[in-house]
Amino acid sequence: MLSILIVLAFVVGYALIALEHPLKIDKAATAVLTGVVCWVLLVLGFESMPLFGAAEGAPAGAENPVSYIDHALFEHLGEISGILFFLLGAMTVVELIDAHDGFRVITDRVTTTNRVRLLWILSLVSFFLSAVLDNLTTAIVMSALLRRITSQKEDMWLLAGFVIIAANAGGAWSPIGDVTTIMLWIGGQVSASNVIKVLFVPSFICLLVPLTIASFLVKGHVKKPAHQEEGSHGYQTTPRQQRIIFALGVMSLLFVPFFKTLTHLPPFLGILFGLGALWVVTELMHNDHESESRKTLTVVAVLRRIDTPSILFFLGILLAVAALETSGHLRLMAGVLDRTFGNIYAINTLIGLLSSIVDNVPLVAAAMGMYPLSQFPTDHPFWELLAYCAGTGGSVLIIGSAAGVAAMGVLKIDFIWYLRKISLYALAGYFSGILVYFLFA
Repeated sequence: MLSILIVLAFVVGYALIALEHPLKIDKAATAVLTGVVCWVLLVLGFESMPLFGAAEGAPAGAENPVSYIDHALFEHLGEISGILFFLLGAMTVVELIDAHDGFRVITDRVTTTNRVRLLWILSLVSFFLSAVLDNLTTAIVMSALLRRITSQKEDMWLLAGFVIIAANAGGAWSPIGDVTTIMLWIGGQVSASNVIKVLFVPSFICLLVPLTIASFLVKGHVKKPAHQEEGSHGYQTTPRQQRIIFALGVMSLLFVPFFKTLTHLPPFLGILFGLGALWVVTELMHNDHESESRKTLTVVAVLRRIDTPSILFFLGILLAVAALETSGHLRLMAGVLDRTFGNIYAINTLIGLLSSIVDNVPLVAAAMGMYPLSQFPTDHPFWELLAYCAGTGGSVLIIGSAAGVAAMGVLKIDFIWYLRKISLYALAGYFSGILVYFLFA
């Protein structure tokens, strides 16, 4: 009974998140509550969970519910903390650039107000930027840019929806662009050169199709925000300061994948290193300024403006998904897919669609555990298509990817609005990419 209740709690929690605006309950509150409830039900219904109730294959130590759940919780918490600290660091860097009006280096050069042209420009930039950085960081950077490009909520959300599609598509074909592609690359399921060669075209089609459709449906111009002589937080920065902080901020973000490659340490340490260096620079830059400017332009001031509820929302979602993974429900679901369909195209397509509801990381991890390299060797079509589907399927719902969750938090995008306005574009691109892969594989 409790095994069913944990799934029900997860579904109800997601429904409440989706209905945030009609119910007027902050999604962060619902997400945190859902995460905690799922773990409580996991402890209470330990023996009835799929992974633990099986006669064979139960994890070592499963006979002691409390100790095993504690161990599993802290193991997941380590991974979740890495994501949250990365998110906190990236958001702080981006907010620091914004406080210094650093994004004017780009926005002053984006002169068009045509909605279609902006869709193409911002989407293409996000697509290639995501391949170099990752989809999460790209979504945070582009969300900050959007606040400088338009002042209308509807326009901002529309552009953000395509940024999410573009960031997820761009991350799928790069070995460092999406966490699931990184997992498959490090695990030996795909090689870096092959995944770029095979998935670039399907990933680009995944973005090109929605953009083409939107070009016929979207009309008019966006309303640009009123020009401000002072910075966004009341202090006018010089063009030199804007360029310096923008350059150093972007360099600190670009440094993260190199840091990971060189040290093999988690990405959050790379972003914290960049943030620390930027912190020192801004302290020295403003050490002779009046106290009022230091209150708005230093990292200490910026940290007070970070959207903490968005980070707690992310924490709750990841805790809830971790509970489902620990209970064995995700692995059970993967097994059902394998027995029901058997075809690699059908399995991967469904995994991609499921990743719009459930985090793609445990789904990919379950697939890696189910199918050894002896069955599907390195660069087998199964792994290639899995990288594409898990990377791009999350665009269908805004809570289906790290990029979507980040943009949702920064720009306060409504779940139902995204479902009505963006999801069909994302689905069209998703299936188009699968079709292209099938035709040319």
